[in-house]
Amino acid sequence: MTADIYKTMKANVEAVVDETPLIKTFVLKTEEAFSFQTGQFIQFTVPGEGEAPFTPSSSQFQKEYFETTIMKAGRVTGIIHSLKENDTVGIRGPLGKGYPLKEFESREILILGGGVGMAPLRSLLLTLLDEKDKYGRIVLLYGAKNPVDIVYSGQFAGWKKRGAEIYRSVDKCETDQWKEKIGVVTELFDEVKLNPSKGIAVVCGPPVMMKFGTFKLLEIGYKPENIYLSMEKNMSCGLGKCGHCALGKYFACKDGPVFKYSLIKDIGDIWD
Repeated sequence: MTADIYKTMKANVEAVVDETPLIKTFVLKTEEAFSFQTGQFIQFTVPGEGEAPFTPSSSQFQKEYFETTIMKAGRVTGIIHSLKENDTVGIRGPLGKGYPLKEFESREILILGGGVGMAPLRSLLLTLLDEKDKYGRIVLLYGAKNPVDIVYSGQFAGWKKRGAEIYRSVDKCETDQWKEKIGVVTELFDEVKLNPSKGIAVVCGPPVMMKFGTFKLLEIGYKPENIYLSMEKNMSCGLGKCGHCALGKYFACKDGPVFKYSLIKDIGDIWD
């Protein structure tokens, strides 16, 4: 991490991986030593073009390089998607607060994700699996719009071999090649028996999925203080200066992006 939060360090693009038609993973190696806590984010800079915040998607224990997974959704992300191997970019961070892993120890951990929201959740999952003996049961429920939109499609089998329980769904499928659940991700709760009284849940994905996913977690017995939300949607400057990511008295970039639901549940319009 740079001592000056305004300073950008150089990073080399080691590889670019196509995940879906609109999502790519960038493997980055920084010139300076760089580390992060899973759940924190970085400001990704394309020199002369602009910057935007993204969460690393690799384990916090992977030190030789790190990965970040980015959806093409606007001008800056479009430019990022045009990057090639050996291009030079800028990295600022890490910024924000990550997942409180000490609070997760010895507990059942449910990870609920949708779409590209799997990126920070992949970082969390890989970090947990790297020290699996510290944690209880690890369950992943993941949903996408259709099979072609599943991020990291070739990696789920490996995560299962390492000890994660995985259940997947797609909203719709026009072929008979998909053999798993068809329906919204919350329907996966019917497929697995959980222990809400002794477990914690982590949620990241599109706002509507996070909203109804959180409501489902409350319905089946998870306490608000045991639900962790990754509230990244409106982040911009990364420093709490622009006010774009305000959540009541909090800023997602400075006080989060990871929040306990109990901390923000009474703030209006958190899902907008």
